[in-house]
Amino acid sequence: MKTKLSTFALGLTAMAFMAFGTKSLFQQKPWPVPDAQKNKVNPLKGDAASIEKGKALWSQHCKSCHGTKGKGDGPKASQLDTDCGDFTKAAFQGQTDGALYYKTAEGRDDMPSYKKKIPDANDIWALVNYMRTLK
Repeated sequence: MKTKLSTFALGLTAMAFMAFGTKSLFQQKPWPVPDAQKNKVNPLKGDAASIEKGKALWSQHCKSCHGTKGKGDGPKASQLDTDCGDFTKAAFQGQTDGALYYKTAEGRDDMPSYKKKIPDANDIWALVNYMRTLK
């Protein structure tokens, strides 16, 4: 009886992984941002030029995972172990500009660091301005 229950439980676990994937295990993982970084103020105004620059960077560096509209549905998203998130949701948009800058620059897990790929800090700030349009 005990062996049948163990086999049944293992089968249920396997089905859950197939149905929900491993990404769901990592979706809620907190991403703490140091206060000094979280409180940084974006030095760029969210004007048309900044947003256009951010959009170009998004297309080049972010769209493949995060999707065209920031819903986390880019063509590479399914290949990742972590969830790409939905940038249109209030939880994402409620973060400070400093937090978004920090996460973009530093990266973690499947999210790479962009401080070398986008070395100009103002370009990352422009990317943050573009992320704000994904509501």
